[in-house]
Amino acid sequence: MQTYAFGVGVQRMPAWMGASDHRNQPLPYIDIDLPDIGELSTADGLTLDFVRGSHWHGGVYGNYLWGRTHDDLGPLGGKIASLSPRFQGGGYVEYVFNTRWTVGMHASHDLNGAGSYVAAYGDWQLPNVWYIQHSLELQWQAMSGPAMRRFFGVRPAEAAAIGTIPWRPQGGGENAHLEYDAFVPTSRHTGFALAIQYGRLLGDAAGSPLVKRYGSANQWSQTLAFMVHW
Repeated sequence: MQTYAFGVGVQRMPAWMGASDHRNQPLPYIDIDLPDIGELSTADGLTLDFVRGSHWHGGVYGNYLWGRTHDDLGPLGGKIASLSPRFQGGGYVEYVFNTRWTVGMHASHDLNGAGSYVAAYGDWQLPNVWYIQHSLELQWQAMSGPAMRRFFGVRPAEAAAIGTIPWRPQGGGENAHLEYDAFVPTSRHTGFALAIQYGRLLGDAAGSPLVKRYGSANQWSQTLAFMVHW
């Protein structure tokens, strides 16, 4: 069945990837699901289906990756590089065990850069509580060397400016996170969408002087949006 949901909300997220402080980011909420065609979601990106069997799904994948501004960096602003947002494009494949369990992976590359990314995930639809629909997702993510150095690297000039050692990370596992999602209806066509995510940086990302001295390997984010759906 086709579903359409639109709304507005706010996301409390790390000020920059690896930060210990947070920023509040207003955002639109969009979730359009068209069976046998694909899905567009501000939470999970874009998928276009070319494989839509009873268990296997696959096709095109796209998403949006936040950067970091001078203001986001706080006292590090002007000392380390600001980063513009980027769009990513690639592909995905999923295996649906049943209506509650799904596993999958997606791989993508910056559309205007050198970074590449891969993620593997499992999603469990929990039994409803009253009218509340909710789920858990566990995901592991990895980055290529250029992507890892973009977010977690420290050039010699930057290291001198912030008093740390230079850092040139290699590609590999970057993050693992657990996310709880819930939809709380307020009427037949309205409700609140909630997401709470805990992530842990891994490998060279967690070892970056930016994270060890100025940030945290523990990454929390929360999203709350009011939406209209039909």
